[in-house]
Amino acid sequence: MEKFIPFTFHDLAKVTNHRSGEIKFGEKMLTVPIGTNPISFIKNTDAKYVLLGIPEDIGIRANFGRPGAASAWNEAIKSIANIQHNRFCKGSQIVVLGQINVSEEMEEVENLNFHNIDDRVKLSQLVKKIDKDVSHIIFSIVKLGKIPIIIGGGHNNAYGNIKGTALAKGKPINAINFDAHSDFRILEGRHSGNGFSYAYEEGFLKKYFVFGLHENYTSKSVLDIIKKTDDRVRYNTYDSINIRKEKNFSQEMIDALEFIKMEPFGIEIDLDAIPNIASSAMTLSGFSVEELRQFVSYFAKDKNATYIHICEGAPDLDIDKNNHLIGKLIGYLVTDFIKSKAQ
Repeated sequence: MEKFIPFTFHDLAKVTNHRSGEIKFGEKMLTVPIGTNPISFIKNTDAKYVLLGIPEDIGIRANFGRPGAASAWNEAIKSIANIQHNRFCKGSQIVVLGQINVSEEMEEVENLNFHNIDDRVKLSQLVKKIDKDVSHIIFSIVKLGKIPIIIGGGHNNAYGNIKGTALAKGKPINAINFDAHSDFRILEGRHSGNGFSYAYEEGFLKKYFVFGLHENYTSKSVLDIIKKTDDRVRYNTYDSINIRKEKNFSQEMIDALEFIKMEPFGIEIDLDAIPNIASSAMTLSGFSVEELRQFVSYFAKDKNATYIHICEGAPDLDIDKNNHLIGKLIGYLVTDFIKSKAQ
């Protein structure tokens, strides 16, 4: 684990708002002691969950999106640290590992223009570098029998999550993606719109279900590709569930789980599926926060739910007085996941 910045006990203390008579997650979550081997510490702790941040938006830039998702980790850890430690959910179940060190890559992209062909190649190469770091760290966590909780960053990091988990499990895994977009686009160089198609092509992703595609923003070519691989890649649309009411939300969750549950699977959450959440591809129409929380709770209950990845939220794109709310939403999703896994 060379390419990560540890989150220390002192870092945790700085973001925890102590109050008399209350116990916050930040007072109970574990951090790797300075000078201690992270692998050994994680292996020997009773904590089941490992929290990891990926503060980048390089894959989003490579996909012609608006940068800003790099800021989600800092806002999320502030919110998570100030959740109440109580009978419903305990901070002591979590090791805060820290964040992947992408500072050099983020500095390099500041001078790159995604409209320039040569610069787009460089952006793709930087995404591939981050892929290696993500897959290595996720592999290490899953191999120890722990459950990664990954805060992005762009959805390009789904590739590293899937690859790392598949290598740790010794076989391809499945994935369920709550998303307005398929991220199953052509293999044209790595970016945030093709993490799943690359993982599928390279044999790390076995079955893939996209939950809540927006019909207006899914190309004919992607739909054609999915149609040809119906035995392994399926989807439903937001429009069919919540607009035309042709399908039922709860039944669709049941059917999607039936499709993926026979193998270890990752839960992928793209916050651009929720209306008015600041992201690279904001929407005005989509599932509610409550539906997203129900989704996380439902899929987390299954014994084969192996990780959760929450990405694409961009606090830096929000108005100043509200930019903490994305961190708060991520905190809800993290605890919903942990509470359901405990059942």
